[in-house]
Parts: sequence; structure tokens; C-alpha cells
Amino acid sequence: MQYNRLGRTGLKVSNISLGSWLTYANSVEQEKATTIIDKAYELGVNFFDTANVYVTGEAEKIVGAALNKYPRESYVLATKVYFPMGEGPNDKGLSRKHVFEQLHASLKRLNHDYVDIYYCHRHDPESPMDETLRTIDDMLRQGKILYAGVSEWTAAQIQEAMQIADKYLLDRIVVNQPMYHMFHRNIESEIIPLSERNGVSQVVFSPLAQGVLTGKYKKGQAHPAGSRATDPSSNMWMGPYLTDEVLGKVEQLEGIAKELGYSLSQLALAWVLRIPNVASALIGASRPEQIEENVKAADIKLDQETIDRIEAILTA
Repeated sequence: MQYNRLGRTGLKVSNISLGSWLTYANSVEQEKATTIIDKAYELGVNFFDTANVYVTGEAEKIVGAALNKYPRESYVLATKVYFPMGEGPNDKGLSRKHVFEQLHASLKRLNHDYVDIYYCHRHDPESPMDETLRTIDDMLRQGKILYAGVSEWTAAQIQEAMQIADKYLLDRIVVNQPMYHMFHRNIESEIIPLSERNGVSQVVFSPLAQGVLTGKYKKGQAHPAGSRATDPSSNMWMGPYLTDEVLGKVEQLEGIAKELGYSLSQLALAWVLRIPNVASALIGASRPEQIEENVKAADIKLDQETIDRIEAILTA
């Protein structure tokens, strides 16, 4: 396992991290989820991610309970706030009220005194950014949050957050969590250069394109029974990646992986981690064996020739 500094901080996180979106308390029952977390920890993963909205808090309960048996200083725990947690007008967004209440609710569900990273899960156009950042800063100063981050914010929104933090002498965000994989690369043009200049790392989610970059889906073939693509509760964003064009490219990428002695998922994770600004690739797992395979990507360094071959396939 490799460990990278998170942004301009001294915090070091494993370059493969474990998430709980679409899995824990949903498609993966609690006992199996705990086994997966234990396997990840055993293999050197020290970075675990969840969110209040994942199964309305149930994922936080599972992650918190699984981690509580380990020394608190040995892992980094992240959760998030923004999406609706109830039917009331103040049960969503990034208002001071919602952020304050949801942080404390998350800590209770996690059964932790603090979280290492607290993300604004999306940008909230209805809440003044200075209100949100002041609330986050208050929680930082109280020690309930150690570092602040955002998820899926635009470059302009991240820049505005930096300017507001500097204006009011607030702690800056140090991490952004965007989607990033071989077929979704929009952070490369603006967000990564801005982040590099300002000491913000990327912790990317869906690095395997929701399983498409494992090679399990084949052009012209029915999707495997029991796979995410066959599950209406979790396949709603997979459509663009299950076309013949994309699956044809996946087949070519798998050929490169086999030449190098890797699985396709290992190649895809190593490709994401080729960028120094990416501190960690956030994976999901429904079986411990998936963790064992994917963490091997932590030590893979792709040479420029391989990166160029991959680029030729992706841009064809």
C-alpha cells in the first residue's frame, strides 16, 4: 500500500480507499460489509468513506461499528452532508442549521467523537457559501472535524470557496471528491490545475466506472446475473458505459492489462493514480476478494508507453 499526503496537510491516506455507496446496508448485508472493511484494514487501507444519505444513515452505522474495534489513530474516516435526510424544508442543503445538525447526527450514528474529513456532498445554490464555510470552520475549531472537503463542485465553486476562506480567515478545504475514471475525465482541464495550485487533493469515486472497467460486461452479451447492471436499484447511472462503443474500448484495454499481467480493474485504478493530484481512488466492494485484487493496484506504476497506448484507445 502507498500513502499520500492529502492536499497541503500532513495527513496521509492510502491511495486505495474504501467507500460504502450502493453497498453497505443496501446490497451488502452488515456481516459481509464488516468482513470487507476488516479485509481492507488488514491489507493496509486506512481511509474509509461514507455519507449520511447512504441508506439514510444506515451505512454510517455499519462503517462506524466496524471501525470502532481498531485504534482511532490508525484510520481516516470521512462522511458528508447535503442531500435530504427528511421531508422538512431544512432537512437538506448546506445551511448552518442542516450542516450543524447533520454532523452531530452522523457522529452519533458512527459512534465517533470526530470525523477526519467532512465533505459538502454537493454545492448548494440556496445557502450562502460564507454561511456554510463558517459553520464548517466552527466545527473544525471544536475538533469535531479535522479537515474539510467538497464533492462534485465546479472549479469556479472551489475557487470561490478559497477566496471566501481567505477573506474571513477560515480554514480552507483540502480535498475534493469527484467522479473520475477512463470514460469520465472532466476534472482534468480545470479542477486538477486549480487544485494543484491551491493544495487540494482529489479523492476520486467510481474509478472503475461502476464495474464496467472490471471487464465483466461484454459487447453483444447479456449482463451477468446478479451484477449491478441487472439491479434497477443501483444501475441508474450505468447506461452511458454499457454501449457497444465503450465496451469495445474496454475489450482493448483488457488486452493491455493481460499483456502486463494485471487485471483490468488494476490497470484502471493504476491509470487513475498516475496523476499526482489524485491522493486516493475510492473503491466499493461486495466481496473481500475484490478488495484483495484491487489493492494490488496501489503499487503499480504505469510507464509512459502504456499510458500513451491507453490514451489512443480512449480518444479513438
